[in-house]
Amino acid sequence: MHKNKSNRLRTFCLLLFCLAIVTKVSAQMVRISGSIFSNGLKPLEGAIVTLHPSNKITTTDKAGHFLFNQIPTDSKSITVRYSGYLLHEVKLPLNKNAIVFPAIVLTPEIKELQEVIIKDSYEARRKKEESLTIETVNSSFIQRNLGGSLMQSLQRIPGVKTISIGSGGSKPLIRGLSFNQVIVVENGIKHEGQQWGADHGLEIDQYAVNRVEIIKGPSSFIYGSDAIGGAVNIKPIPLPAKNVLGGSVDLTGKSNNEQFGGSVNLFGRTEKWFFDSRLTAMDYGDYRVPTDTVHVYNYAVPLYKNHLRNTAGRELDWHISTGYSTEKLKSVVYVSNIYSKSGFFANAHGLEPRNVDTALHDKSSRDILMPFQEVTHIKISNTTSFRLGSHQLKTQLGFQKNFRREYSHYVNHGYMPPVYPAAMYAPQDLERQYDKEVFSVAIKDEFSIRNHQFTVGVNGEQQQNKISGWSFLIPAFKQVNAGLFVYDKMQINDLWLLHGAVRMDYGRIEMQQYTDWFPSEITENDQTSAEYLQRSSALTRTFGSFNWSAGVNYNPGKWSFKANLGTSFRMPIAKELASNGVNYHYFRFEKGDPNLGAERSYQLDLGMDWKSNKWSVQLSPFFNYFPNYIYLNPTSQHDIYYGAGNQVFEYEQSKVMRYGAELQMRYQFTPQVSGEILAEYLYSEQLSGSKKGYTLPFSPPASVLFGLNYTPEIKNLKDTYFSLDYRYNAAQNQIVPPEKKTASSNVFNLAFGTKVIAGQQDFILSMQVQNLFNTKYLNHTSFYRLIELPEASRNIILSLKIPFLMHK
Repeated sequence: MHKNKSNRLRTFCLLLFCLAIVTKVSAQMVRISGSIFSNGLKPLEGAIVTLHPSNKITTTDKAGHFLFNQIPTDSKSITVRYSGYLLHEVKLPLNKNAIVFPAIVLTPEIKELQEVIIKDSYEARRKKEESLTIETVNSSFIQRNLGGSLMQSLQRIPGVKTISIGSGGSKPLIRGLSFNQVIVVENGIKHEGQQWGADHGLEIDQYAVNRVEIIKGPSSFIYGSDAIGGAVNIKPIPLPAKNVLGGSVDLTGKSNNEQFGGSVNLFGRTEKWFFDSRLTAMDYGDYRVPTDTVHVYNYAVPLYKNHLRNTAGRELDWHISTGYSTEKLKSVVYVSNIYSKSGFFANAHGLEPRNVDTALHDKSSRDILMPFQEVTHIKISNTTSFRLGSHQLKTQLGFQKNFRREYSHYVNHGYMPPVYPAAMYAPQDLERQYDKEVFSVAIKDEFSIRNHQFTVGVNGEQQQNKISGWSFLIPAFKQVNAGLFVYDKMQINDLWLLHGAVRMDYGRIEMQQYTDWFPSEITENDQTSAEYLQRSSALTRTFGSFNWSAGVNYNPGKWSFKANLGTSFRMPIAKELASNGVNYHYFRFEKGDPNLGAERSYQLDLGMDWKSNKWSVQLSPFFNYFPNYIYLNPTSQHDIYYGAGNQVFEYEQSKVMRYGAELQMRYQFTPQVSGEILAEYLYSEQLSGSKKGYTLPFSPPASVLFGLNYTPEIKNLKDTYFSLDYRYNAAQNQIVPPEKKTASSNVFNLAFGTKVIAGQQDFILSMQVQNLFNTKYLNHTSFYRLIELPEASRNIILSLKIPFLMHK
């Protein structure tokens, strides 16, 4: 009995001793948290926070927040590092168990270094942790390289080009692939317009873009069908700092097309609620080219004062987002409306060039006459992310409505009646109309198990595209897509990362029957009769696909290596399956094939990075194989029913091989002077079919850009830069008829920018001179290349940005 009491006493004493030790240790541990912001009070993601003298390190999240748990009380200070800002040090009090820094504002460095691809810790870490080839730019890059559209502003990135449509629109071209082979994602929602057409620009307000990630190469395991060639991911705008109200005013003017316009941004936040809004307006006239005559299919067209008739336009965009954010929950509702009205070059749209009323068009360079297009794109989305235990969940709901109309004078082609019927269902001037509605939903879960970071996602999309107008090209259709993917990123050690992903997809498309609204003469057995021809039959196709991706990253010191091997797929679209009409933009008759299979792609991507104090080198080679690439093939047939004998082009499939590389080299000569070389090369060849041995349409030529940047320190000015670019585009002799060979070209661009500080107010000025020497040259990927139309004349672009910020 006495022994039991002694044991209990010893046990009790031991418990008291352990409790004292734990209490003493707890009393010596401190919790430190805070938030890091730029001088404009924008959260800084990826800032490096170091605790001294223990040298413990953490990085800030998307809200700029950092946290240290269980820090010894002998900690003396923390330092904050972020590229482009001065080192910031904060002393720590020694008599508190919890230290909270509500806002640490960093001070920008006096000078600004290279700007083509952001090189701060976040982007550098993304490149080292992703086996795909990814380039990232921010809003400063877009302002410094401002073009007529978002994609034109991104063309300085190697491997990225555009299919330009005049001065106000363009389609992304990534490593020679475009249209439905490249997707655009805005705020997590896949952008759905009429992306199948070369004459349809992106309905995106480039002033509203904060950060863009460009994925070169197949991205189907992330985004599903249509990402077989790459993706342009427009990232959401970071949340404003707490208890602030701010915004900016952007003013822009362009000399070539006499554009004027601007954008006004207003944002604000309380502790948990926030909003962001923007209004953008632009008005521009006909743009100019360095020639007074162009040849539209061998017919000489004189240009009045070098203007392309009827390429004027206007744009009015707005968006507003609002939401609620805490440490565990964030929900954002986003609503936007993009409206544009722009003319088509009157001498190259469905009518013979000699029949254009030049006197009417040449009266003013700012009017918008027929033919023209009007586009309204409405987008509504909600993104909600929250933490549930060890899982980070995100849900996305989206709705889009793309309403596009093309107006043109009614001209009877083929057997169309000479006088437009008064009782027709469509107005006489409405050539084509597309009304597309899209509903989408996505759920994603991110969680970690030991050294594995898993992402599991499911997404679905339903779209319906209605048609109208007196001209037919594609039928009305309904489409459903769904996909499920699993992605694993495994950290082997500090040097090695492994990636693996699998994805299953299902797609279904239902196309409606379409019959001509006018009769055509049909002759059989010497008997002629009038019939309403069926242009498109009712057709339903389903597609399924299983895809995989495997990658590796190896990051030893100054070097960084990556490799990724994977498959991708794309289901054919309505235009490829069931088109049957005249494309007046190209003066050709296009015919689909209802038996086309889904496109598949196998691609190997490699990457190598090396950095030293002065040098930076990045090489990104790739190899791509399509067993069944879909392309539009010119035939020997000619249309006899709907036009003046237009050549018939039919969609076919063939085996295709593609390979190429991008090279980026930078050298810092002095603290103020740096140089760079940006080069790209692409080779593609059809390995089967009637065009065996030919390349693919719109294949960009090899090119190299030499850039020189000067960032002087000037009194009363900050972030001043001067840059001169020289781009050499090699000749493109590898073509697909009826494409034409394109000669080499030499183009110079000049840029200047600075920040003027007047009291507490900043004024950010930038200027570009595009095509400095007014060079006459052809762009092989231009929409108007077939009619020998040179690129725009010299263009001086002036931009003024006035940010403002008020604390509540």
